[in-house]
Amino acid sequence: MKSLKKLWEFVVITFATVLIAAVVYFFMVPSNLSVGSITGLAIVLSNLVPLTVSQITMIMNVFLLVIGFIFIGKEFGAKTVYTSLLLPVVLGVFEKLVPNVQSITGDQFIDCIAYAIFICVGQALLFTRNASSGGLDIVGKLLNKYLRIELGSAIAMAGMAVALSSALVYDLKTVVISVIGTYLSGIFLDRFLFGSTIKKRVCILSKKNDEILQFVLHELHSGATLYHAYGAYTEDMHKEINVIVDKSEYLKLMNYVTKTDPNAFMTVYTINEVMYRPKEINK
Repeated sequence: MKSLKKLWEFVVITFATVLIAAVVYFFMVPSNLSVGSITGLAIVLSNLVPLTVSQITMIMNVFLLVIGFIFIGKEFGAKTVYTSLLLPVVLGVFEKLVPNVQSITGDQFIDCIAYAIFICVGQALLFTRNASSGGLDIVGKLLNKYLRIELGSAIAMAGMAVALSSALVYDLKTVVISVIGTYLSGIFLDRFLFGSTIKKRVCILSKKNDEILQFVLHELHSGATLYHAYGAYTEDMHKEINVIVDKSEYLKLMNYVTKTDPNAFMTVYTINEVMYRPKEINK
């Protein structure tokens, strides 16, 4: 059973990597898009050096893996090494099978949108299997470790730098579309991975706490946590309601609170995932 699970994981990772390579080759390459990724940079560099996109991608991925192992450590694992090497190999196969590829849609911007949508599917499949396609993830980790830049911001910065590098060889329209594609890819990936699990944590301080709490418990049918809070200036004690709600419950709660107590003080946090494993009740 365990070996079957590993085999299925291998199949999923391979499929995701092939999908990413196909999306890159059939949407990015023919439209000369440099959407924030190592392959995007390879597309730019292929105009400056006598190498193919797959060859440049392989060289950069191997280089980044070596740099990563030296300066970051053995965090990447076999899965990331496998995907980093498989991606340029699959690109090379496409280059042989479909040379001089033309745009499927015939429109650069539509190619960009299609790339942003489909690439997030492949990346999400990798992330759910605790793998990645390497590349800019390694750059992001280096920036995070040595420049203390938050990892997500570091990867986004690296992606935008790649998108802007298209200015070296392409016109302004291509540069702008590449930047838009980089931004959209990040949004689509976040929504694809976390869209179904995003919730809101609402903290409420109100003089009508009892009414609000009853609404939460009996109308929203949600749980809540109460905290004792002391005002730093007055040192008065207040009761704070903490509740986690989904999108529809959040709108109902906000409407009720603002109607019941317009002076209520609320803070709202976005939560990507809630994990709850109740213990079995012994009968």
